[in-house]
Amino acid sequence: MSNLNLSFAKTLIEAAERESQNLGLSMVISIMDEGGNLIATHRMDDAWLASVDIAQNKAWTSVALKMPTSNLEEATVPNASLYGLNTTNQGKIVVFGGGIPLIKDDQVVGAVGVSGSTVDHDVQVAEAAVKKFEGSLTNGQR
Repeated sequence: MSNLNLSFAKTLIEAAERESQNLGLSMVISIMDEGGNLIATHRMDDAWLASVDIAQNKAWTSVALKMPTSNLEEATVPNASLYGLNTTNQGKIVVFGGGIPLIKDDQVVGAVGVSGSTVDHDVQVAEAAVKKFEGSLTNGQR
């Protein structure tokens, strides 16, 4: 069972939003629990509307496949072993970076998904939420 709840999700979103602001970007940040259920989505002012679904799908993909979405990039190009993976699961699978699982005691307990800029920036902002999550584990808060 995950300890992710709305209050903690807001803390993770705040960490990601600070990183996004440091980059001068408006992003969408989503947090899902271990079952792929949405806990929270935050769309910063002027962030792309399309990024809402993308951020949620990145988080869902990370939970569903128990890995960062960036791990799928090379395996899903034409002629690669998982080409077409993104067409499964009603198109919810995202095969580029920005979704990262949240791991506690070697178990995926949720995920963060970020969208709104380049893939590198999406990953950087998602990593800020992961760092906050991992810091809470170290401090015994979760």
